[in-house]
Amino acid sequence: MNVLRLSDLAAAGRVAGRRVFIRADLNVPLDDTGRIAEDTRIRASVPGIRAALDGGAAVMVTSHLGRPTEGDPKPADTLAPVAARLSELLGREVRLVKDWVDGVEVAPGQVVLLENCRLNKGEKKNDPALAKKLAALCDVFVHDAFGTAHRAEASTYGIADHAAVACAGPLLAAEIDAITRALAQPRRPLVAIVAGSKVSTKLSILQSLARNVDRLIVGGGIANTFLLAAGMPIGKSLAEPALVDEAKAVIAAMAARGAAVPVPTDVVVAREFKADATATVKAARDVGPDDLILDIGPETAAALAGQLLEAGTIVWNGPVGVFEWDAFAKGTETIARAIARSPAYSIAGGGDTLAAIDKYGLAADIDYISTGGGAFLEVLEGKTLPAFEILQKRAKDATA
Repeated sequence: MNVLRLSDLAAAGRVAGRRVFIRADLNVPLDDTGRIAEDTRIRASVPGIRAALDGGAAVMVTSHLGRPTEGDPKPADTLAPVAARLSELLGREVRLVKDWVDGVEVAPGQVVLLENCRLNKGEKKNDPALAKKLAALCDVFVHDAFGTAHRAEASTYGIADHAAVACAGPLLAAEIDAITRALAQPRRPLVAIVAGSKVSTKLSILQSLARNVDRLIVGGGIANTFLLAAGMPIGKSLAEPALVDEAKAVIAAMAARGAAVPVPTDVVVAREFKADATATVKAARDVGPDDLILDIGPETAAALAGQLLEAGTIVWNGPVGVFEWDAFAKGTETIARAIARSPAYSIAGGGDTLAAIDKYGLAADIDYISTGGGAFLEVLEGKTLPAFEILQKRAKDATA
């Protein structure tokens, strides 16, 4: 994907003495006392900030945090805890600036954090007047927040449209490269794992993947709907009977290409949806009317693991069972460990997927872990993200 990159600008000396505005994704979870509970996104933003500072820039960083009301700041909306953590990670003071839209004082070699950008009126609707004000603050705009790449907001899209120079930061650039490698230029066979509670939330993704992948593995409630489509009993399991025809259409689309949607041959069931419920392995055809399917069975997990070990590229979104409960986690663990062992290029995204990777300590064995949730899903669906669109447009304008 042809976009201008911060690394190229820094290497060419084009950020020295310049005002650089970085849109990062610092939307981290806070505990009840307002302290940061998990700082992965902050740590992921550091390379982009360092690159700009090392290049001699005056650096401004902003992000959203939570879901504030525009123009109505509350104590829980402040980025103050993030500023403190960034100061620790960078080894220098990161001053928090409020009411920054009309001007920011920052010198080359300094970095400031601009208060929660979603407090600005017009941010979410990409108000043109606000976007132009943001662009006027900087000489170079850097988009380094893949988690917001699917949103056309003032601090993600409008500013990129109006800034003198707009480029991708290292985090966003890495996402572009990983997604291109996995979906646009895959080593085959290309295997996609899509799991979740409902087909309806991921139907368009399944339909899009059915046109491209060699094997489509479904899990969770989605798999139950596909079991119904295959004429199998699912008892009281979560499913969407109204979407059985859509599931059949996905299976048919795959079959027309000589590809497959493997349906579980065995499952793990319980009579109650709770962590200490008795787990029983059954053949899929033997699921009873009072059973809840909460995981794939060992036979199915082993068969899928074998397919993953033979894959060329793996895209993973969603655990295949209720992995948070150990009695129903073996399927997800088997899948996760097979992906980690596979020689395939692997990319994983989505909050539950990352939680599973973390639970089994496999982060180092997955080739790329996407930081985006909604953005990752939209890419799987085949959509062009607004952030990619505007950066590509600006790159073309620069070479025209």
